[in-house]
Amino acid sequence: MKLLTLIGWLILFVLCWPLALLALVLWPFVWLLSLPFRLIGITFEALFAFLKALLMLPARVLGHGKRA
Repeated sequence: MKLLTLIGWLILFVLCWPLALLALVLWPFVWLLSLPFRLIGITFEALFAFLKALLMLPARVLGHGKRA
């Protein structure tokens, strides 16, 4: 996969080097802008995992799904 990515960057650099340089310069800013959305996603994932554990707690306490 990394070799394919490198070949893609080399083709982009040969055919359209201003676009490749612009992408290299702007990528860190795009990454910084996406950080809050990643944090929100992680927070919601943890919240839903907690709610699932909380809702399944009575079944786990009563032993539902245990195999002998």
